[in-house]
Amino acid sequence: MRGVRGRPRLAAAAVCGFDYTGCGSSDGNLQECTVGKWRKDVLSVLDELTDGPQILVGSSLGGWLMLHAAIARPEKVAALVGVAVAADYLVTTFKQLPLEVQKEIEEKGEWKLPTKHNEEGFYCLSYEFIKEAENHCLLSNPIPITCPIKLIHGMKDEDVPWQVSMQIADHVVSTDVDVILRKVGQHRMSEKDDMKLLVYTVDDLIDKLTTLA
Repeated sequence: MRGVRGRPRLAAAAVCGFDYTGCGSSDGNLQECTVGKWRKDVLSVLDELTDGPQILVGSSLGGWLMLHAAIARPEKVAALVGVAVAADYLVTTFKQLPLEVQKEIEEKGEWKLPTKHNEEGFYCLSYEFIKEAENHCLLSNPIPITCPIKLIHGMKDEDVPWQVSMQIADHVVSTDVDVILRKVGQHRMSEKDDMKLLVYTVDDLIDKLTTLA
């Protein structure tokens, strides 16, 4: 939510943003991180730095972790806003590789996942990272989240297909779920109109929750 305030209710809201261990401004060795460790990061922030129910905003992998936070701390979560949520996606993508490629990755101990988002052209993930991530997959069973959920996804997303948001909407227990598709939106949803949509979505949720309170 950094830099996206622009409407009265959102401008007045307290915002807590953070980077996961080993990412951005946070300390730690990225190569030693796991989905489980990052899940603990989210829960620590909720437990130690916030008071009362929160609106969680998560993008890509952060959206996956956002879902886990809502499951683990339902009393601390008022609503969710997910942007290109990558629930299970690293594991799903790995399992779609030919078996011989999976075996090669297991033997080498690393997977170079293609990406357009860095100079190297790939993310280097350890085989152990992928295996540990399997423990946190959600889309094989009903997801016990009952709060309001807004899922925003770009239909031009080349990293995480927009259909993943539809799967999440189908699996969560909550019936108060909206999926918003941007026809020209890409994975990072960083264009001006994309950011406006995110701000409007969060602002409207604040208005809705305030009215219900």
